[in-house]
Amino acid sequence: MGGIGAAPPPPKVQQSRIRQGGNVQAAKLINRVQPSYPPLARQTRIQGTVRLHAIIGKDGAVKELTLESGHPLLVQAALDAVRQWRYQPTLLNGEPVEVDTTIDVIFTLNQ
Repeated sequence: MGGIGAAPPPPKVQQSRIRQGGNVQAAKLINRVQPSYPPLARQTRIQGTVRLHAIIGKDGAVKELTLESGHPLLVQAALDAVRQWRYQPTLLNGEPVEVDTTIDVIFTLNQ
């Protein structure tokens, strides 16, 4: 007795955070603050990369920032600079979304 009716539409999933990579376009940096080279690191000739995990908010501001790796003398300078960075909001289907990404801050001494 039961007829076949139209299946209900699938639930609409609202994605609030996307992971950068694959088909997701890189977040566009619009204001980059250069880190200050820490004097002690410069004196001891320490160079290297500080890798940070970041959540970029819907407004383009760095919302969360955590350390993944890097020399202890370089970490604070990298954190202080990247916290001030601003990105163009990333859109998914016309709506702003948060972006989960990794940022590398490279410290090199001029020879």
